[in-house]
Amino acid sequence: MRKNSCLFALFLLAIFLPPLFYPLDAGAATTLIKNGAIAYQPEYNSYDDIKAIATLKPGINRLLDYSQAYSIDYPSHMNIDASLSQVKTSLWDDKTCIEIYRDDFSQTVHTAAAYQYYSNQFLNNRKDHQIQENRSITIAGVKAHLLRWQRSKLSRVAGDKNYYMSVEIPRNSKEVYTILIKSSSPLECFLPMVKSFAFIDKKGSSQINTRYKKKDKAWNEETKAFYEQYFGPDASLQWGIFENSAPASMDYLNKLEENLEYRFNFLVLYKTFDAPFPLEELQKAYEEQKYVELTLQTMWYNRDNSSVTYDILNGHYDNFFQDYAEKARQFGHPILFRLNNEMNGDWCVYSSYYSSKDSELFKEVWRYIYNIFQQNQVDNVIWVWNPHDLSFPGFMWNHYLNYFPGEEYVDIIGLTGYNTGTYHKGEIWRGFRQIYDPLYEEYCRYFDYPFMISEFACSSVGGNKALWIEEMFAQMGKYDRIKVAIWFNGVDFDLVGRAARKYRLDEGPAIIEAFQNGLPSYKPDPKANKTQ
Repeated sequence: MRKNSCLFALFLLAIFLPPLFYPLDAGAATTLIKNGAIAYQPEYNSYDDIKAIATLKPGINRLLDYSQAYSIDYPSHMNIDASLSQVKTSLWDDKTCIEIYRDDFSQTVHTAAAYQYYSNQFLNNRKDHQIQENRSITIAGVKAHLLRWQRSKLSRVAGDKNYYMSVEIPRNSKEVYTILIKSSSPLECFLPMVKSFAFIDKKGSSQINTRYKKKDKAWNEETKAFYEQYFGPDASLQWGIFENSAPASMDYLNKLEENLEYRFNFLVLYKTFDAPFPLEELQKAYEEQKYVELTLQTMWYNRDNSSVTYDILNGHYDNFFQDYAEKARQFGHPILFRLNNEMNGDWCVYSSYYSSKDSELFKEVWRYIYNIFQQNQVDNVIWVWNPHDLSFPGFMWNHYLNYFPGEEYVDIIGLTGYNTGTYHKGEIWRGFRQIYDPLYEEYCRYFDYPFMISEFACSSVGGNKALWIEEMFAQMGKYDRIKVAIWFNGVDFDLVGRAARKYRLDEGPAIIEAFQNGLPSYKPDPKANKTQ
């Protein structure tokens, strides 16, 4: 009994004692960075994100990134951004940006060799990308891959960095570093810097050292009232639906709502360059006392989209966006504007997978369109930024945080995670909590914004959809920052037209009953649509 008591006491000490601190011997370091900020005490614990900057000689510093286990020499005038250290560390000046990524594929199907191949598939577009150098190189005693390319300057991007160098350095078969350099001038002097890269011992843990906070907006009175009612801190959860026939025709949706004994306050519209601003559809929805999440995906159906990001930033779509802004202002009522959702998925032509692995171009497009709306004095649009819960490919240069355009450009954070079922090879059945517990917890750490589930659903292939929905209703109310949840009432088809992912909530009696049982807990706000 005495032995057990001692073990229990040691267990309590392990829990409640503060973490051990270790001295950091950084040699000639002139600056220490701990958790993204300058540190004045050379000590750390195992949870700290630790970096050091050493002066080697006039004009040259060495970055020792202990949390990611590498060092690199760089021009001493360059700035360091460690705010996204878990994803990347950036060195930058007015002309050049250097991003350093580390990918660990230990628990994945990926390998360092496959990473190199898949990361550079954008080069299949030779029309826009001109290869200047593509060869093997020895760095840190290992065989690495160096790629240098350029594209044309973009007329709508000030100081456009159109010269690129990418170096993939494998530490082993499952761990690889990437140095991605972007510059407004030809990259002729950076090879010595790249060759200075070295592996060092890991100390501490990399972190995300920032938190994004929403900025106030000068909306019109109706939009202010709408935002407070549905997305303010005291707003209760409301439900929406994507039903393909609505709002153009409300017949089917009205019958569905009658069957469910629930009235959805939110609808989703998906639009591309193939159609102008859907003014009539928004007016129809408003007459039906419903608000619209207008999703614009900058692409064409059945056309080549390989240059679309570059074309936007060369002004080729200015008239389209001007018309969108003018019509949005003409509508005048609140619009949830979801631009280029799921950008961290390679099924989206606006992903950086298609544009030089350069997520900055996605942000440039976002800010460019946003500024057109500002110039047109649009005061009724609420901007929804919405990554996918999983990045495809699952590489650090494609991490969703790389795509965040800035605090002033976003009003709501959208969450999207589907249980796609098991129709396709490699898919797994994912429970509602399995998807949304970690996603919600992570987004709460990084974003001081209201959330909405901008679209989601469960397939009926591979598991019990009714039980999944029951779990959804039991859990959803615990996510107090999620203010709206929108069910995607549709079907995804495979390449030969067979139903692969059946997401419809009206698929059968058991599914309808699960919604009938769950929705009464989330009755529409009795103040709903009082802003109209």
